[in-house]
Amino acid sequence: MTFSRLQRFFWICAGTPLVMIEKYPTEYSKYSGIGATILFTALFAGLSGGYALYFVFAGSPFAELWSVLFGLLWGLAIFNLDRYIVSSIKKSSKGLKQFYQASPRLVFAVLIALVIARPLELKIFDKEIHEQLRARYLSDQKERIAKVQDSFRQKYALELAQIKTYQEEYDGLSHEVNRLREELKEEVFGSRTSTTSGVEGYGTYAKNKEQVVMVKQARIEFLASKLASLQEFMNQQKAVEGINNQMMLSDELLDRKAAHAGFADRNWALGELTHSSNDVSRSSADAIFFITLLFIAFECAPLIVKLLSDVGPSDVDIRESESRIIAQLVNPSLFSRNRLNREYRRPTSKITVPRTKRYFSNKRGAGRQG
Repeated sequence: MTFSRLQRFFWICAGTPLVMIEKYPTEYSKYSGIGATILFTALFAGLSGGYALYFVFAGSPFAELWSVLFGLLWGLAIFNLDRYIVSSIKKSSKGLKQFYQASPRLVFAVLIALVIARPLELKIFDKEIHEQLRARYLSDQKERIAKVQDSFRQKYALELAQIKTYQEEYDGLSHEVNRLREELKEEVFGSRTSTTSGVEGYGTYAKNKEQVVMVKQARIEFLASKLASLQEFMNQQKAVEGINNQMMLSDELLDRKAAHAGFADRNWALGELTHSSNDVSRSSADAIFFITLLFIAFECAPLIVKLLSDVGPSDVDIRESESRIIAQLVNPSLFSRNRLNREYRRPTSKITVPRTKRYFSNKRGAGRQG
């Protein structure tokens, strides 16, 4: 009977010897399904591993090459592990005992499914992760600017305090000089108020007010010069400390930074999507949960199929062959003695005595007679 190459390849993927499968036609479809599931799990693992490593070497000229090589290596490793896990399950046990024996393999399959699912989830939720990273980078930039400015204020606290003092005095004197100038104008024009004499002309009161205005104006000019020198000094120090270079990221820079984010940042963003309290995040969390369950079911499918299936003829054949080989290795003399008995047995008698025994018994009898 001829078999297609694809069918034989699936049988090889299932981990069961081809000789055992080919002897029993009822086993063809079962092992074809198991092998195909193992193969497609390995393909998903290769895609997942290559996509994850792509972000590790993002920006490198050989990022695509390294991701392809690692994807192939990771896919082959998962393929080998799945193939071994499925082939190591024996159908000799019954009921729950068989599930107890397979439980470590099931746990290992779940872990493999979680590792495979995470990078693919990152790709599925790429747009949501991009927006989450934009918000994080913008927040980080604000915090960074605030920390730099706070450090600068602590370092130059004395100069900033002087600037504040001079500025407050300058503002107060400017307001007072403006008020005195209005009073001087009213005094000259003879307007009578609580602060003017009401006598028109440039008299004694007007001269006194003008003198006060000139003194305060001189103080204002002095304060202005001090403020200018201090401001110039602080601007120079800001340039030295790099304060002037601290600016908010533009939309273009945010998009570029989010597009080249590493695996850790993207994994963090996906975790934030699942732990936030808004409706969009809850919906994303549910989707991620069901995708993970899908991969767990997909990874455990070959194990579950083999556990739930009845004992097939290939399973019985494999068990008996293993038992016979083990018995022969443990006590090879047993098989040699049986072959010797079969060789010297008389075909006409029901119970025969080996010639070796007859020979030794005759020899012992002759010795007694002598």
